[in-house]
Amino acid sequence: MLTTPVILLLATIVFLLSALYLEWFKPTVSFFIAILVFIFGGILTPSEALNGFANEQLAVIVLLLIISDIFKKSSVVNVLFHRLFGRSENVSSFKLGMMTVVASFSAFFNNTPLVAMMMPYTNNWAIKNKVAPSKLLIPLSYAAILGGCVTLVGTSTNLIVNGLAIDAGFKSLSIFDFTTVGLPMMVIGIIYLLLFGNKLLPDTRSTKEDGNKGSREFFVETQIKANSKLINQTVESSGFRALKGLYLVEVVRNDLSFSPVAPDFILRQDDALFFAGETKALEEIKEGSLGLTLPKIVDRLLGEKSSTNEVVVSFNSFLIGQKVKETDFRARFDAAIVAIHRNGERLSGKIGDMELKAGDVLLVFSGSNFISRAKNNRSFYILSHTEEPENINVKKVSLVFSALVFSVILSASTSVSLLLCLACVLLLGILLKIMPLNEIRKGLDFDLIILIAFGLAFGKAMMNSGASIYLADGFLLLQNYLSPTLFLMLIFLITNVLAAYITNKAAVAILFPISVSIAIQLGLNPIPFILIVSFGAAANFITPIGYQTNLMVYGSGGYNFKDFMKIGWPLTLIYMVVSSVILGTVYL
Repeated sequence: MLTTPVILLLATIVFLLSALYLEWFKPTVSFFIAILVFIFGGILTPSEALNGFANEQLAVIVLLLIISDIFKKSSVVNVLFHRLFGRSENVSSFKLGMMTVVASFSAFFNNTPLVAMMMPYTNNWAIKNKVAPSKLLIPLSYAAILGGCVTLVGTSTNLIVNGLAIDAGFKSLSIFDFTTVGLPMMVIGIIYLLLFGNKLLPDTRSTKEDGNKGSREFFVETQIKANSKLINQTVESSGFRALKGLYLVEVVRNDLSFSPVAPDFILRQDDALFFAGETKALEEIKEGSLGLTLPKIVDRLLGEKSSTNEVVVSFNSFLIGQKVKETDFRARFDAAIVAIHRNGERLSGKIGDMELKAGDVLLVFSGSNFISRAKNNRSFYILSHTEEPENINVKKVSLVFSALVFSVILSASTSVSLLLCLACVLLLGILLKIMPLNEIRKGLDFDLIILIAFGLAFGKAMMNSGASIYLADGFLLLQNYLSPTLFLMLIFLITNVLAAYITNKAAVAILFPISVSIAIQLGLNPIPFILIVSFGAAANFITPIGYQTNLMVYGSGGYNFKDFMKIGWPLTLIYMVVSSVILGTVYL
């Protein structure tokens, strides 16, 4: 029945989906507005809205984030990667080893820091072996996603669904309830990427034979200062057109833009010149041999011991929507943003006036404090740098890793709480002094924690208002045409598309109550209807914005939306069929 609470909740869903898709606000703000509407509308009490922060599954996610941070900051993973892949000389063997290891680790660790650690290694291996990074970075992200679906703790999405199930009165899912589907699909997904990845993935290498294949093309701003040899020279006589891997895009003089720039265009003092070029070519500008200068904030860094680094803006970064000049990047990170790469998009205007977007790859000139300041931030991930691993005792980290594996097995085979097991693992890390207490807070992603808590509250509002039953009744109009397995496929597909274009937290919050209501009204076991929502939200392959690891590789790999669609849709449909058939066979 279409009651006032149902109408209010449906209207809020429309607002939430619109706000998330059109990026009116940050996701946490959009969810916060929705929760406030529910409180004022009488759908949620204040205590119900805040219950998510006391949910055990949220505490498990927090502990996993902290423990994952231990491994992110240690040299253990890099040592392991080097030993496993260091001698790989062909793409297939490297890709198989990389995906297998990443997927296996992702079953037990947060996959975002895992992909962040693996990206520089994958980029360097690709360039060293003259392979386009674009052939490897989507497989890296997909492997992390596939592995995350194997266990309850593999992805926060699974833990959120479990939290919603517990709040709805169901028994907690076990760690390996997801393995029946997740493990076969991990194997199938890796085989699919090995067989079809090379054909379906783009080759984004430069066509120029400059020995730097795989480089990204950045947009950089320069200026002609007094006494420059370029003053009164034409563009042709300046030698710009002969530069390898670097070309002049635009000249700005007294707020007037000249693009394209004619060969006989005469250069003047204070002209702003904008170039597009590869990382190595931009080093020529840094050295000053062309008679050009970089912005003042960069000049100050060049007088110090500086290095060149590439970073990618994360999906929940405070940098998103800010102009470069408003980010205070120099003071925060001892580095200056010199150039921007945005998936081949032709940029124009001053670098300082450009608004940053998620997935942008930034070229930064950094001082000696950059790595220490950047290591705990979640605003960007470093793609290439010369950082030495922190001097952390490998044996101690290995002991913590063993304790984590043991705790997962203990929790799965006994009645001991996973939360208690993980708390003991964290205590071990603290006692071994590989995780100082003052570092714990820095390892937390507070936006993610808030989103999860609000997502749990949203699911509660769906049930309190009766909207879940109302929407389930709409689905049940198809019961004469769809078998239970086909219902599972439909729920998977709707959840997956919502997650791909909005967020998986919103998709789970909306579809979980509907899916459970469908199962109850059909008189079926609700467990497969709970699990299918989790798989639909977590197995997110079709867009770069649907999952954080996809967004991380989006800019660095030089991909576009079509690339994810091309290789992601077949894998999504395979996942939909396999998961629905297995769940239908096992539970229905």
